[in-house]
Amino acid sequence: MISREERDLLKNKIIDDIKLLKKRIEDTESFSDPVSPDNSIGRLSRMDAINNKSIFDASLRNNRNRLKLLEAALNNIDDSEYGICRKCRQPVSVDRLKVRPEILFCVTCM
Repeated sequence: MISREERDLLKNKIIDDIKLLKKRIEDTESFSDPVSPDNSIGRLSRMDAINNKSIFDASLRNNRNRLKLLEAALNNIDDSEYGICRKCRQPVSVDRLKVRPEILFCVTCM
């Protein structure tokens, strides 16, 4: 069972993580623009640019996914189900929630 103080601490962590992710997403979006074939860069430079774009795209996708999970966790933090493993129905440790407050499963079930 999560105490009110722990719940407040987790809520603040979620809010901070959401702000950080939104900033990260904003910063990453500028690097995920398509590589224009009209740019006069060499073949290897173009390959590097395309490779870097795919890395930024993956990062952007991961950050957007985590943002959705964090927003859902923020909406559900006051529910009695928050912090309960979705599989085994046992409490997820508060230490685990402090690291990843959007987590839905305990260590065993993960």
